[in-house]
Formats: sequence, structure tokens, C-alpha cells
Amino acid sequence: MDHWGEIEKLIVARRADRLAERVKALDEQGRKEVAARLPELLKELRGRFDRWDDGLVDYGSALRVAGAGTFGGAAAVASWLYRRDFAPQWGGPDTDVALVLAVLADRPAAWRADLAERLVLRMRVPDDRGMELALALLRETGIEPPPHEPLVAGWVSREPPRSLSDDPLLDHLLPRLFEAQGVGRALQWEKQPQRGWLGALLRAAESGRAKRESLIDGCVRRFLLGGTAIDLRFFVRLHEALDPSPAEAAARARDYLRLLPASPGPVAELAVKRLRACGELGADDLAEAWESLLFRPERKLVRAGMSWLDRSVRRAPELAGLIAAPLASAFAADSAELQEKAVELAVAHAARMTEEGRATLREAIELLPPHLGRRAATAFAGGSVAEAEPAFVPPPLPAAPERAVAFAPPIESVEELLRDGTRSWQAWERRLAGFVALAARDRAGMVAELRPRLIGGPHWTYHQDSWDRVDQWFEGATRSLTGTAAAQRAWLRYMPKSRLAAPLRLLLHRAAEILRAVEEGTLPPLLLATPTHSTGHVAAAELVRRLEVIEAAGAKPLAADLQQALLRLPRTPDPEAMRRAARLTSGAGRIVAAWTCPEVAIELEWRCSHGGEDHDWHDRSHHHDIRLVPSATAAPTGLPLVDLMLSVPEHSGDAEHRAWWPSMLPSHREVAAAYLTSHVLRRYWVEDTVGPEQARELARAEGPVGTAFAVVLARVLGDPRLPESVDVLLETAARDELPAAEVGRQTGLLVAGGEVRMIDMIAGLEAAARRGAHAHVWRIAATALPTLLPAPGERPRNGLAAFVALAAAAAEWSGARGEIPEVRAMAARRGGSGLLREIRRLHDLLTGDDGQEG
Repeated sequence: MDHWGEIEKLIVARRADRLAERVKALDEQGRKEVAARLPELLKELRGRFDRWDDGLVDYGSALRVAGAGTFGGAAAVASWLYRRDFAPQWGGPDTDVALVLAVLADRPAAWRADLAERLVLRMRVPDDRGMELALALLRETGIEPPPHEPLVAGWVSREPPRSLSDDPLLDHLLPRLFEAQGVGRALQWEKQPQRGWLGALLRAAESGRAKRESLIDGCVRRFLLGGTAIDLRFFVRLHEALDPSPAEAAARARDYLRLLPASPGPVAELAVKRLRACGELGADDLAEAWESLLFRPERKLVRAGMSWLDRSVRRAPELAGLIAAPLASAFAADSAELQEKAVELAVAHAARMTEEGRATLREAIELLPPHLGRRAATAFAGGSVAEAEPAFVPPPLPAAPERAVAFAPPIESVEELLRDGTRSWQAWERRLAGFVALAARDRAGMVAELRPRLIGGPHWTYHQDSWDRVDQWFEGATRSLTGTAAAQRAWLRYMPKSRLAAPLRLLLHRAAEILRAVEEGTLPPLLLATPTHSTGHVAAAELVRRLEVIEAAGAKPLAADLQQALLRLPRTPDPEAMRRAARLTSGAGRIVAAWTCPEVAIELEWRCSHGGEDHDWHDRSHHHDIRLVPSATAAPTGLPLVDLMLSVPEHSGDAEHRAWWPSMLPSHREVAAAYLTSHVLRRYWVEDTVGPEQARELARAEGPVGTAFAVVLARVLGDPRLPESVDVLLETAARDELPAAEVGRQTGLLVAGGEVRMIDMIAGLEAAARRGAHAHVWRIAATALPTLLPAPGERPRNGLAAFVALAAAAAEWSGARGEIPEVRAMAARRGGSGLLREIRRLHDLLTGDDGQEG
């Protein structure tokens, strides 16, 4: 009988289910025949696909089932089942385990046990492809699994059986659960005592299927083996869910003591909890525990150790002889709060200490800051008090650099015009100006030089729906000039139809009108809006000279170019230039002669999708989905693109050519900043937000500063990737143009809204304060504090104590005085946390008698 023909058809048809039934019905001779032909069929199927194509995977289940049911030896089956050819490129669990088990069901028990052991030893990681089959075979055969750590991690990486007590693997693998590497990481997200492996183990302990003592011992044994906090997280939760009684804790006291010096914080915390509860520690054990805890870097554990020490000595004064060494360790803590607490305890219990203990503390006094050292030296009659470090005297603000330097001249050769490379906005301005000037000077020569480079080149730009980048329009202009364009009237066809940011629209209009002028033969001899200064400004006298050149040539200036040039005029009028402009006969000359810099009022609103105008930024029950919405008020000029730019309309937030924007409004920096506020907040992880270079250009521009500039500066100041932002703050402060109070308000909102980390903002502000901006940093911090301080009963934000400490330092350096109501109210709260201590210190500093109000 031809067994192979039918088997082959089922494999090619990828009918693994029917194939399993057919393989089970084969006799011994039929199995041998199929096993002999399978490698040949695999080779044929592999030949249908390229090396990088994993299409053979589609046949994997059928081939695996056929091989599992026909190969004779367990080693051959194990090798066949997990050939790389059958594995999907991106891995994933097997979906044919039930079919494989079905065709293996009639094999001898010893044979299946051999296969199970071979599969186990092939495992390398918990999610290895063969894990499901290996676990199933182990359960079926009932053999003891070979010692192999990935197997244990793989066992717990899957949902526990509905009744863990009935799992045949429980007796074999439960003891290994506390020793095998990878188990802790596999179970690190287990939290609920009623669900998952945590719940299953607790239920097994309640039913007696797993011994409670064994589980507790297993957890403690795992802690002693060591590991990271992530590795041990599950075992901490299991240990605490088992909740050892004081008697059970006392029986393991020595092990808990061994965990105190160096185990991860959560493990040390549970050890402290159990040791304090057992109540049967001897004096030597107590001394060991306190010394271990007070030497640790975690403040929480040091505080717990000092609290334990204090209560124990108050209950049993004879223990005072044991506390000197632990407290001496705490004298060297990196926290002023902990050092102060250690001194407080040492002074309180000094009378009960032995002379040896007092000598130990006397020697450690030099580790304390001077004010605490003097206090301790009084109680212990001597000791070397550290000399006070010289008080920091902040330097004066560094002088601001030049606001602007001369802009480089336009490009003067075709070779430079076509040079590749990343182009800044400055390079593109020179390139556009050079293109127009070269075409006016020698159009025929320019075409002769450009055309050979463009003929036959790609026309990808013309295959796009719209052109939203300057380089696309520039390519269109060069091709139109040389007669190599793939489409005519591109200036009309490719202008984006979607809503764009106003600066981008003006920029594209400038580029498009150059292309149109090339097509229609109306290109002027030069551009008007090319900057004369690095800020983007165009000097009025130079603008009038350019108009005179255009008028003398009998040409007309380009409309968008003229409107951009007006926006680039300095705020301070040039009367002589205006008189020259009035003598021109063109309409453009009359527009320039009558131009005065418009005044624009900018407002910025913070909006959250979870609330209205009275949104509570302290509320941390949800993520603050923030939008910054700017608006502008300005008298219309009658020039459409100018009015568009000064109105700050709502736009799509397109950030193309964003680096160009500040230079397009160099006399209206608050308007430019308003456009950039759409890119201050990161809406998704990879988004490129506003950087210090744009903030620096805003700082060197002209015009009023307000909320929009403040939020841009606060955002870059709080970005740890942008340390140069401090230079921008210093430069703005040196010109006396820093809106410090508004920067402070925006700082508070950015931190409260979760957009900026407190630690990063502190780093930026401290660097600025130490470089001379201490008075400005104080005003920033003082304005931010009311937003950042927690309401009664609310948990303070991480790092707030350090922010208050920075505020106090800046206030002291700048001699600030004047009560802040929110600081006064918080200083009156009960408690002794580090934050409250810093708040009280700040309040005392601000309400002192010396100094002047600031």
C-alpha cells in the first residue's frame, strides 16, 4: 500500500489535524517508509522559498506531526520537532502540541520519558518553543524532571493549573522554585494573592498540599542566595502573604539578621519587620541589626533602624551601651536629616552610655557638619568639630554675548548652490538668495552649468501629492529654470492643501513664488527678505537699497518675500531709510515707508482633557493630557501673510522647518515663541521637542517676552539632555529680559503636569544660580512653589524637599525677604519630615529681621 502518497498530500495541503489521524493508523512498515521520505520532502519544500523567506513555517505543524509519529528514536524525534526550518522568524509558542501528543500516545512509557528528558535539556529560556510539549510529557510520564533551571522558569511562566495541588510537577519543581534563576523575573508582576502563582501557592499551603514552613523557608533561602530587587520581588510578596508569626520569625531570626546589611531594600524591610515582631533578640543580635541598618544608604531603612534603636533603649535603658557604633555610622550619612536625628538620639541617651561608647561617638563628631558637630561635642565633652566650609558667594552674572552678528552673504557660484549636506535655515536663506541673484546675473550661463547635472536625474519630487519642504520647491525651481521639469505650473499644483503652521505656510509661499517667477520669467534681481543679521533681522537701509535695485531693473518684488522682509525689520525705526523708501515710485516702496512695527498681545492657556479652567494640577489620580493653546491680538495691517503670522491661528502642529521660525519673527519673539509652544510638550516618545537653539534665538530676538517665551525656556531648562539651556537663561537675565516670575509659574505647571521631572529642573536652576542668576532663580522658585506644594493630606512630589532647599539657598544668596503664604501654611503643619524641615528653614529665612524685602 502506498502510505507515502497520501501522507505527502496531507503535508502539502498543511492538514495537520487529518495527518495526525492518518499517522496514528500506520503500521510499523508504513512509519518507516514515511520517516525515510520526510527529509527528501523537506528539502523539496525548502527549495520553494528564498533563504530569507520563512514560508516553510506554514508547513511546520504538518511536518512536525509526521516526524513525531514516524521517526523511531527519541533523539531523532527531538531533533526533528525543533528544527530551525519550522520556527517562525519572530518565535512564538507552538500551536500543535495536542496533535504531537496524540501521535506520541502509543509509544512506550520509557520512550516518552526519554523524549521528555531530551526536550527539557534542550530548553535555554523560559519561553523556548518546546516548553509546552516538554511540560506536557513530564506530566504524562510522571518522571522526575532533570535539574534544569529554564524548565522551572518555564513552568511558572505559564498560568498555574486550575488546581495546582493536582499538578504532578508540583512535588518535583516546588523546591527548585526558590533556587532556579529566572523564576523571580518571570513572576515579578504577580501582585494579587487571589490570582496567578501567588494565589495558587497560598491555596496549596492552606490545603496542606504544600507545607507552609517549606514555603517560608524557601523564600528566606532565596533571599540569602541574593539577587536584584526585581529577582526577589515575587518572593517578598509571597513571604509577606504567608505572614510568618512571631514564633516562626524567631526561629529564623539569624537568617533575617543576615539579610540586613546588603540585601535589596524590600528584603531588608521585611527582615526588619519580622525581627522587631519576634521580640526575642539578645543584646548582640540587636547591636548587629542596628549597625547593619544605620550603615545602609537607604534613608527609609536608616530611619527604621533609628526608630527601633530609640524605642528599645527607652524600654530597656541598659541597651544604651550598644548604640554608640550604629549612631557613629549614622553620623556619616549623606542626609542632613539623618545626621540631625542621629545626633538627637546620641545626646538623648548619652548619660546611659558606657565610657567606651561615648569615646566612639566622640571620634565620629568630625564626620558631622559644624553646627551638629558643636552640638554633639557639648554632650560628649570634646571631639574634633569639622571646620565650616567657606560660604558660597555667587559670582555676578556673566556678560551677555552680542545679540547679533552680520549674516553671511548669498551663495555666489553654481557649484556651491548644488553642494549637498544638511542645511540650516541660514544655509537655506543664502541658497535661495544665491539662486535668484545668479539667475538674474547670468541666466544662460547658469542654465548651461546646471542642465547637464539634472538631465536624466530622478523626478521623485513630482510623484508626491504636495511639497511641504523648501528643498522640494528649490528642486522644482532649478528644473523649471533648466527645462527639465516633469510638470508645469508646479507652484499651483503642489502647494499643500492641509492646514499648516503659519510660519511654514509663509515659508512655502516664499519658495513657491520663486518657482512661479522662474516659470513666468518675472524673477527679480534679488530677494528682499534675506537676513542681514544672525537673528533674522533685515536692516531697514539694506531693505530700501534692495527695493531701489529692483525698481531700477524695472522688476517687481515677490509678494511673500516683501511681507517676510517687513516682519524682519527691527522694531526701532530708521528715519533716513524711511525717507528714502518714500521717494520710491513702486507700491512696495510706499508700503515700506509707511511701515511701523505692529504690537501683538499673546495669551497662553493650559488645557487638560480632564478638566476646565479650574483644573487641579495637584490631582494625580489621572494623567494630565495637556495642550498649550496660544492666542494673539493685533491690529490688521492689510497684508495677508503678515496678518496670518501675527494672528497665531490654530494649526496642525506641523514641525517642518521649525528651526527657521524664530528667525522669521525676530522683532516679535513672543509671537514666535507662541508658535513653538505646540512643540514644547512631548505627545509621543520619539517626538523632537523645542531645543535650546530655538530658545537661544528667541532670547536674542527683539520684542516683549511673556508666557510663551517663559514656557519654552522652562521646558528646555528642565530637559536633562540640554545642559546648554542654562546659558540661555543666563544670557536673557544678563540683558534684564528674563520674565522670572512667569518662568516660575510655567515651571510649576510643567512639573505638576508631569512634563518635566523635578530632579532635572533642580539641576538646571541650581547650575544657573551658581553661575550668577541666584536672584532670578529665587524669583522662579518662589513663583513655582505655590503650585508644587502639596495640599494637606496629599503626598509630596518626589524631589520637592530638594527643590525647597534650592529655593532657600537662592533666597539666602540673594538676600530675599518676604513671607509666602503657602510656605507659611505648610511650615505650620505637624510632622518632622525632611520636606517640612526645609519648608520651615525657608520660612524662617524669609521672615528674618535682617535683610531687605525682595
